[in-house]
Amino acid sequence: MLHNCQNREELMKFLTKKSVDIRKKIIQLVVTAGGGHVGGGLSMTEILLTMYYHILNIDPKNPSKPDRDRFILSKGHGGVGICPVLADVGYYPEDMMMDFNQYLSPFGMHPDMKKVPGIDMSTGSLGHGLSISVGLAIGARLDKTSWRVFCLLGDGECNEGSVWEAAMAAHHYKLGNLIAIVDRNQHMLDGPTEKIMSLEPLEDKWKAFGFNTKVIKGHDYQELLDTFEKLPPATNENPVCIICNTVKGKGVSFMENEPKWHYGGLDEDAAKSAITDIDKMTL
Repeated sequence: MLHNCQNREELMKFLTKKSVDIRKKIIQLVVTAGGGHVGGGLSMTEILLTMYYHILNIDPKNPSKPDRDRFILSKGHGGVGICPVLADVGYYPEDMMMDFNQYLSPFGMHPDMKKVPGIDMSTGSLGHGLSISVGLAIGARLDKTSWRVFCLLGDGECNEGSVWEAAMAAHHYKLGNLIAIVDRNQHMLDGPTEKIMSLEPLEDKWKAFGFNTKVIKGHDYQELLDTFEKLPPATNENPVCIICNTVKGKGVSFMENEPKWHYGGLDEDAAKSAITDIDKMTL
């Protein structure tokens, strides 16, 4: 864990403050880049902070540590959401992102594992992250190591058939060291997920594919911490799926639950309005 908090109350206050800080940085990066996948970046903030500050076995000073947990951002368009978190925990200085998504910048809209420390896999073509995670989890088993693989998927991404092929393989190979996390913000590029291609009953689908499945509030640190702290041992045979109910554009009133903010740009006035909202947000 990458914090010095002594108890749960202290940790909750720490993470809640980080939620505000990271969201402001997401807005700043969208302004810098001239646009970004801001809605989904804001929906996964609490998930990422829980993982990187408290759950993952990682060392930002040694990004290639062999026994580290692997985190695969299958919804690779969420780069604007994960890159500020990686900077915050110490993988690289924050000023490295000053030219985010600009010519010759190491930071593109989809993070590149060859250029961005802390990124375990280059992703972006949706539906591939869970398959990659299955391969990594099998490798960990073959090497008789104890590290886990965490894979964050978008809910719209779950329309992809390759997600369910990977889910079948995860159960077949008894990969209890694999944890799928679904950012269930209910919206995708073209509109609400249930209108574009219904996913429900999503929990039952993951259970039917052999995953130990739980649905939680994805902005509630109490639920996030309780759930991830109590994961079954990595030696278990059943893979895990945590469906996190979230709000697309969380923290910015004019973005929340608005599919048009799947990707968008912000002028100076809109950015100021967004940051004002974030300063007043509650989880």
